[in-house]
Amino acid sequence: MSQPILVSACLLGLQTRYDGASKNHPGVQDWLSRHQRIPVPVCPEQLAGLPTPRSRTFFQAGAGHEVLEGSAQVVSEHGDERTAVFLRGARETLKIARLCGCRQALLKERSPSCGVHEVYCGEEKITGLGVAAALLQRSGIEVFSEEDLDAIQT
Repeated sequence: MSQPILVSACLLGLQTRYDGASKNHPGVQDWLSRHQRIPVPVCPEQLAGLPTPRSRTFFQAGAGHEVLEGSAQVVSEHGDERTAVFLRGARETLKIARLCGCRQALLKERSPSCGVHEVYCGEEKITGLGVAAALLQRSGIEVFSEEDLDAIQT
């Protein structure tokens, strides 16, 4: 029986990225097909109500877990505080995971919402998770990025 898996919509070719583009990843589609997984496309930033295209965002300090703890912020490239918006998108993403019975999520690396191993703090790449990835992980959902396809246990 096929299992549902949350997938960053941009990896599936949907134009949901901040710049209005996609990050279509043929390897993701191939992996889903080979493992007979049902993709549940999500974009936490769109689920939070942000438009597409939208301003580029990054962490001002820390990463997703620190945002969940209240000790870090997400800001736009113009200096607008976006932490509450990113938390709302993370919560909506978790609701979808639970509604669809997803136990895993395949997310876009380095995104402030979906990053699994790295995110941007200002212009610097740091080790950490995006806000949605951190909330999903804390809620018992395994998170992986498109860079982990060979390591995902089905």
